[in-house]
Amino acid sequence: MGRKDADMSLYVDHLLKQQAVMLAMLRAMVERETPSADGPAVHGLVEYMAERFAEIGAAVESLPPSAGGQLRASWGDGAGQVLVLCHLDTVWPIGELARRPFRVEDGRAYGPGVYDMKGGIVQAFFALKALIDLNVRPASKILFLCTTDEETGSAGSRALIEQEARRSRFVLVPEPASGPAGAVKLTRKGWGIYHLTVAGRTAHAGNDHEAGISAITELAHQILKLHALTDYSAGTTVNVGVVSGGRVFNMVADRAEAGIDLRAASNEELRRAEQAIRGLAPVTPGTSLAVTGRINRPPLEATEANVRLYRRAQQIAAGMGFELPAANVGGVSDGNFTSSVGAATLDGIGAVGGGAHAVSEYIELKAMAPRAALVACLLAE
Repeated sequence: MGRKDADMSLYVDHLLKQQAVMLAMLRAMVERETPSADGPAVHGLVEYMAERFAEIGAAVESLPPSAGGQLRASWGDGAGQVLVLCHLDTVWPIGELARRPFRVEDGRAYGPGVYDMKGGIVQAFFALKALIDLNVRPASKILFLCTTDEETGSAGSRALIEQEARRSRFVLVPEPASGPAGAVKLTRKGWGIYHLTVAGRTAHAGNDHEAGISAITELAHQILKLHALTDYSAGTTVNVGVVSGGRVFNMVADRAEAGIDLRAASNEELRRAEQAIRGLAPVTPGTSLAVTGRINRPPLEATEANVRLYRRAQQIAAGMGFELPAANVGGVSDGNFTSSVGAATLDGIGAVGGGAHAVSEYIELKAMAPRAALVACLLAE
């Protein structure tokens, strides 16, 4: 059977010796560009990861792009399972790598997707590899689920995520940590995505202006109403991030549109704000409104199970000599889904760095081995 446990320093020492190999895998992942909408590109990384998991003895199942392109890799034969939830896609288009190639400088690694979330995936992979190398046999099977559509809302993977979460003793999400202190994400806001379409009436802007009904004017009124729904004290924000309208400059616009982002810290607030968005009424006579969209993710809240898992991770980190603070953030992840179905979830356990979704994106290389060791300890339990 091998030993059931290994002391914390053993994991750290082992993983420190793996730094060069970890960095090589990180480079290989970053240099495989994976925009969510490019199925073949993302599936190229699915195939790469399938090979890596197979090399260490995991049982691998990958779905083709037509079936969502997800990857499942499991190891161990204990009772129940622990889920490690990753996404392989990034927000960056093909060609971004040519503009800012992978590089290492002053103890940091840079490149598209290095922080969100390829660095965390590398750490989690090597955490599992450390258990195998050190002959540690956890009580539960370990399942890695690597999805390919998280950055666009997880429409194709949500059902599978929730299914595996319900089967799991707990869930680790190696999304990037928050801030330079490497805080895990104890809470995340819920997220709603909506599209507002305004209809008016065209007219010649010079000869017959008064006969027109401007959809753009009406949209301006609605934007002010939408932004007024923001309530910082309740943790609710509404943002109109994209607008368009009209046909040509010398015509009264008969159509205008807006993309709306809703974030809320609780389910109650999420539902309240959604009801307000769906209940928008026209201000300008003769215009009409249509709202589409829905709540994409419920909030990740500080449930008793989530806090208990975090406290254990905090104890392990302290035993390794570093602090593990917690943060409350507005961004979302697939951890929102796992927590909402009742699985104890620890999110933000991944790379330490900064610049998610920004050209400044980087990770701190010195944090990779300790963070991987933390994941290994949690998996071992």
